[in-house]
Amino acid sequence: MNIKTSIATMSLLSALSFGAFAAQSINAEQAQNLQSMGTVSVSAITASPSDIREALSQKADQQGASAYRVIEVSDNNSWHATAELYK
Repeated sequence: MNIKTSIATMSLLSALSFGAFAAQSINAEQAQNLQSMGTVSVSAITASPSDIREALSQKADQQGASAYRVIEVSDNNSWHATAELYK
């Protein structure tokens, strides 16, 4: 494989993988050095806690956040969670 093809392939893979990054769940200590962007909430989740994390991550992605920290969770026949978003 020549050098031009290698560079083109690496550039394409980098561009594709950039879009695959989802907002990451972080803890309070990790959030100390990040800038808050507000909060998001999810409700009526009847599945597992991993589904809550997925829903929060998707909402964080939609808002352009790189990370989120869960600040409230309740279970009253369905899950509700609130997370703070960070840049």
